[in-house]
Amino acid sequence: MRAVVQRVSRAEVRVEGATTGEIGVGLVVLLGVTHDDTVEQAERLAAKIHTLRILREEQSVADTGAGVLVVSQFTLYGDARKGRRPTWNAAAPGPVAEPLYDAFCAALRALGVEVAEGVFGADMEISLTNDGPTTLVLDL
Repeated sequence: MRAVVQRVSRAEVRVEGATTGEIGVGLVVLLGVTHDDTVEQAERLAAKIHTLRILREEQSVADTGAGVLVVSQFTLYGDARKGRRPTWNAAAPGPVAEPLYDAFCAALRALGVEVAEGVFGADMEISLTNDGPTTLVLDL
């Protein structure tokens, strides 16, 4: 499981012109799932992001109650080492990835996090104001 985590002052995701999720200060998580990921890994990653001290003044979502916008992102497992056309072989297919994406969001909610979401598998437009900028890549 791979996540790109960005500290933001605001973020929004739109699908077909309609806003499906938005937050103020908080984190945007672009979440990629590979074939052998598990629910336990999704829960562990959610707990790590919940307590990750990358908000202002070294605070976390757990400390501040900030929101988290989660967007599925299979392209995080794209491989462009050969040629100019990436392969997506390492990305889990939708029937494998979507339940793990849902488990990740549910784990964040169980921790008391306000979670906003994109739409799994949809063509999304994401706008955000990156704060810092602060961006981390987390692999489990």
